[in-house]
Amino acid sequence: MTMKLLHVDAQPFAFDFEVHRTALVIIDMQRDFIEPGGFGESLGNDVGRLGAIVPACRAVLAAWRQAGGLVVHTREAHRPDLADCPPAKRNRGNPALRIGDEGPMGRILVAGEPGNQIIDALKPAALEIVIDKPGKGAFYATPLQARLQERAVRKLVFMGVTTEVCVQTSMREANDRGYDCLLLEDCTESYFPQFKSATLDMVRAQGGIVGWTTPSGNLLAALGKA
Repeated sequence: MTMKLLHVDAQPFAFDFEVHRTALVIIDMQRDFIEPGGFGESLGNDVGRLGAIVPACRAVLAAWRQAGGLVVHTREAHRPDLADCPPAKRNRGNPALRIGDEGPMGRILVAGEPGNQIIDALKPAALEIVIDKPGKGAFYATPLQARLQERAVRKLVFMGVTTEVCVQTSMREANDRGYDCLLLEDCTESYFPQFKSATLDMVRAQGGIVGWTTPSGNLLAALGKA
């Protein structure tokens, strides 16, 4: 595994990292959000927007694995008895299907169900970390912080969905815990393009108050120099 300090052209300024002290965090690239018939579509969203980022995500994942970096996958997932899903979350809005209901790919956002699995194109490899999270953030009620501390990880590269909800929440949680965070602009997406745009602006505002953003090509270029 490389010990070299790498530099990524990013906003608001360059993001420097060492692969062995950095983790790639892939947020909620699961069938319920990406594929037709899942929870995302039941809310009336065009899931094709999210599916469009898969090739870029796959390219980054392959390069990160080649560099020997740590990979973390998250899934928004609840226990079958929904004890970890508060009514305020389950009853929000007026969806055709709610969390725990039976859908085309099994019970919506329930751990172990087919729709709750990460899409095949980004399927976790052996020894990669998979975190089931009951909330929007990757750190809330999960072992993620402990797992990162075990590896002495200090920087995180984010991709996944949706930009303004689970990705941004996870980045803010990470920021509060002292991690430097880079968000790959073309490897994240929202059902609402204006929400993604606003989130990117918020992340890198005021000198990177939450973190950095960059197109994935800049990260791939840096990894090529490892």
